Amino acid sequence: MEELIIASADSHAGMPSELWPEYLDRKYHKYLRRLHDEKDLFSGTMQLLCNMRMSDEARPVFDKDGCFDRGQGGLWDLDVRLQEMDREGIAAELVFPGDFRAVDMFWNTVNGTYALPAVDAGARGHNRWCSDTFGSAKDRLLMIGAPLSGIDRQSVLDEADYMADHGFAGVFTPCYCALPTQIPVFESDWDPVFAAYAERNLALITHAGYGMPQGFMHSEVETAAAEIKAEGGGPQELVRKLVTTVFNDGGVFGDLRARQGMWQFMLSGVFDRHPTLRMMVTEVRADWIPATLALLDRVWEQNRDSLPAKRRPSEYWGVNCIAGLSFMNKAELDMRDEIGVDTMAFGRDYPHIEGTWPNSNDYFSDMFQGVPESEVRAMLGENLIRFLRLDRAHLADIAARIAAPTYEQLIRGGALSPALKSHLSDRCGYSKPAERDRRIAEVEPMLTRDIPRLVAAGSAYR
Repeated sequence: MEELIIASADSHAGMPSELWPEYLDRKYHKYLRRLHDEKDLFSGTMQLLCNMRMSDEARPVFDKDGCFDRGQGGLWDLDVRLQEMDREGIAAELVFPGDFRAVDMFWNTVNGTYALPAVDAGARGHNRWCSDTFGSAKDRLLMIGAPLSGIDRQSVLDEADYMADHGFAGVFTPCYCALPTQIPVFESDWDPVFAAYAERNLALITHAGYGMPQGFMHSEVETAAAEIKAEGGGPQELVRKLVTTVFNDGGVFGDLRARQGMWQFMLSGVFDRHPTLRMMVTEVRADWIPATLALLDRVWEQNRDSLPAKRRPSEYWGVNCIAGLSFMNKAELDMRDEIGVDTMAFGRDYPHIEGTWPNSNDYFSDMFQGVPESEVRAMLGENLIRFLRLDRAHLADIAARIAAPTYEQLIRGGALSPALKSHLSDRCGYSKPAERDRRIAEVEPMLTRDIPRLVAAGSAYR
């Protein structure tokens, strides 16, 4: 039987801090001492969280192959990354910037606040490091670029050319990190950029954290650390505070601004003006999508004479948009007919601790019991291949070479052990119930505030 072509919709890479001076324009080296201090705080705090979730006591449960410590090096090591892809039968995967062990150079919300030219220099530096490190395997490592601020539109266009010329598959959606004086993505000023992305086959990635202000995550951790210190607490108290605030279900992964970015593109007519432009909404689950699309369709009907969008938002879903499901859970799988089987792409989130690696095959085997082969193939790779216009025949050859599992082999793996299921439920939300329409009451006022802005922006096209 033919091997499954597994194309993961989510993994991460980060530049080692010792390489920052090599990839950063010298005029911004003055900020590196401060960046190292930020890394010490943020990375050190996140490592405590990692140690809690991946404790020595849990090792016999999740790390039977003894690959976890070495495998994390794939964050910046091509050979290690490819070895871990082969081990789990992954033919290809998207590679996003961002990991707590290698904080980004100025452009991300885990950084403090920096001058906008430094933000752009840091993003360019990441993209060049990523190309130098992983570009020799760009058929398997689908590189996603860090975003420039957009303050200088020509710089964004130049960076689009660089990414396309160096084999990148996409780029983080503009305004990922909300910056002062930034022009909203639904304004006509962005049209040349979106035209370039569409022409050069660069997909937009609207990742968890989209739309948060510059410095947000850093300030949250910095403030929590100061409060715990003042209270006489230690590292464990700091971790507990963070997992019950910014890193809880209503924190960065539940923030609604990533959803807002999606509907702003839909309702502003961006996809009408650029019909081949594609957007993946990733690491923000998908159990909210049917209810949200239903709401957006109703709002569009009520305002269709004034909104720029020519179609219902649900008509863009699956054509221009797809869900990158970092560690899809059982509830989302059960909703696949509502969400759209052809709009769901599984991501293992390597090497993040909240992802399915190094247990992806066990996860798949339990997850897909009773699911037809055609649907399993779609969600594990075929949807992403179609959406990103990848070379399927080439990836099928890779799947055969690395001995990726067949559907029969995957299903034969059976159910998770109770211990591993409990571990993955804690780590990945495997058994978390579906959201459905539970947060629509929070979405509605955001959408109501957006409508006049989208209508006003659309006047440029009348």
